[in-house]
Amino acid sequence: MTPPPAALPVVLVVDDEPRSLEALRRALDESFEILTATSATEAEAVMEREFVQIVLCDQRMPDLAGVEFLKRVRSRWPDTVRMILSGYAEVEDIIAGINEAGIWQYLLKPWHPDQLLLTLKNAAEMWRLQQENQRLSIDLRTSPQELAARVARRRRQLAARDSFDALIRAPGSPLDAVCALARRIATHDLPVLLQGESGTGKELLARALHHASARADGPFVVENCAAMPDTLLEAELFGHKKGAFTGAFEDRIGLFQQADGGTLFLDEVGDTSPAMQVKLLRALQEGEVRPVGSSRSVRVDVRVIAATHRDLEADVLAGRFREDLYYRLAGITLTLPPLRERPADIPLLVAALLQKSGGSGRRFSGAALERMCRYRWPGNVRELANEVRRALALALEEEMGPELLSPRVHANQAPRQAELAQGTLKERLAAFEAEVLREALVRHRGNKSRVAAELGLTRVGLRMKLERLGILES
Repeated sequence: MTPPPAALPVVLVVDDEPRSLEALRRALDESFEILTATSATEAEAVMEREFVQIVLCDQRMPDLAGVEFLKRVRSRWPDTVRMILSGYAEVEDIIAGINEAGIWQYLLKPWHPDQLLLTLKNAAEMWRLQQENQRLSIDLRTSPQELAARVARRRRQLAARDSFDALIRAPGSPLDAVCALARRIATHDLPVLLQGESGTGKELLARALHHASARADGPFVVENCAAMPDTLLEAELFGHKKGAFTGAFEDRIGLFQQADGGTLFLDEVGDTSPAMQVKLLRALQEGEVRPVGSSRSVRVDVRVIAATHRDLEADVLAGRFREDLYYRLAGITLTLPPLRERPADIPLLVAALLQKSGGSGRRFSGAALERMCRYRWPGNVRELANEVRRALALALEEEMGPELLSPRVHANQAPRQAELAQGTLKERLAAFEAEVLREALVRHRGNKSRVAAELGLTRVGLRMKLERLGILES
């Protein structure tokens, strides 16, 4: 089936448990177009009428085991990337059929949302690379001149997509100074540390730095360091040998090696453990990595761009982050401003998000945009994108009014200057304290241990403040 023009990769999720299906949909909805089925029979029917790039199915299904279903998928839709979810008790059944079904990867339950999302993004990249390989096999029959022209054209497309202009902003935006400095240092092979709250566009800036550098022809590889425990992160970054640990059924090249000659983007590096920090430091100092279970190191030539929502200098002073690793990562530091400091950028971002979400024929009213510009956006651009998609789903008219915005956007409007002058000092301090707590809760997705650690509170102290300020806990 011919792929649609939609920008988002298409994933078919197959699970007979409605709750599991809904949980998977929520975890992936922001980055993928999701199709669902509750049985192998229903899934095949979906694939006959819809274009699917990735299939993620549960092993335990009523009509057909997941491995058997994926064998059928391989025979009928060989280009599809096939993945499977299972419990520990089912692993042997999956391993027995993994080659025959052509399963790219299997995930164990319970899965972590960030790790699931990252794995699916890698699967989408795998599908894209497969398609490019097929095109290249056809291109090899063409003349060298035509092939060179196509490659150059593709590079220009990638450079335009991932340029500094991809960080949408209005003239005079606080983001202008960040992008101007990033342009100046992009061609210098320095490690770069990107700081800023979650959702401010750190990965977009990292991609722009890569494509403006001398490494633009090399790979750009991404890893979220907060998404997995140390043992898995070490194997993911440095690779592993067959038999190095339970589940290591074959040799695997790590992300440092995959990024050789290009750029490795380490997101949320501030959340790594002290033990992992030591291993990262050695890799950066020596320019080599040792796969788990191997006695030999491998040389790598990688530019590292790291990102964090934390204040790493404060973490260094508090002993939570290694000083020597900090200086290895922070060849130069760029700090991205939060969306609440960029209200003039919001109308442009909304227009771009409408087009990206398939709502180019729709628009927000002036009143709706005014409310969006006054909201604090603790979740930054990621929260704004969710708000735009929500309004599109509810809209009946071309012009979308403020009634389509979430209750929290109406309830948490940033006060104007006149409003800031109201109330006693105690009342104003309480309002400010409540705002800081709400933003921290959103930024850490309700994880109160992380909020307490960031704000220097105990969990008991945090709970008492939430109760005193009337902030409902999620």
